[in-house]
Amino acid sequence: MKTILLSALASVAFAAAPAFAQDAAATGDGASASMEPMTITMNAQDGSNRGTVTITPTPNGLLFDADLSGLEPGEHGFHIHETGTCEGDFTSAGGHYNPTDMEHGFKVEGGPHAGDMENFTAAEDGAAKFAAFNANLTVTGGDAPIMDADGSAVMVHGGADDYESQPSGDAGDRVACGIIAPAQ
Repeated sequence: MKTILLSALASVAFAAAPAFAQDAAATGDGASASMEPMTITMNAQDGSNRGTVTITPTPNGLLFDADLSGLEPGEHGFHIHETGTCEGDFTSAGGHYNPTDMEHGFKVEGGPHAGDMENFTAAEDGAAKFAAFNANLTVTGGDAPIMDADGSAVMVHGGADDYESQPSGDAGDRVACGIIAPAQ
């Protein structure tokens, strides 16, 4: 109940907030171009659409606003993976995005990976609408840019992340994937 309430509050706050641009000061890379929100299409392994995730840069990290469908009811892991490809069983996306060589999970000393995020719950009809925030990520520049040379992937797993098992939280199969394009 607490997670649902927090997700609902985050969604309301996100919907009421203006779109933020990520400037050079936030990224630390000296770039002058601002970044606009980007919408990522999420697909299942068979290519069917599973919804969207909109990523909005802020001066303090990235907001993820997800509108997903076609999932099994229950808890799912939600991560950023290291490579911007979503082929086959989605192992092409590599492991969790971890450019700073941290341990996996929020419950582990020395964690989390930059790409670790909170689980979410899909309703009985397979839909999930939620917001998540990740202070460890940037779009470009800094220690953990999602638009690096090979891009990144937004990943939904079939089960919940336990926030401690190494190397990836025992969250099960990769059931939906979306490509974050490489830096141009």
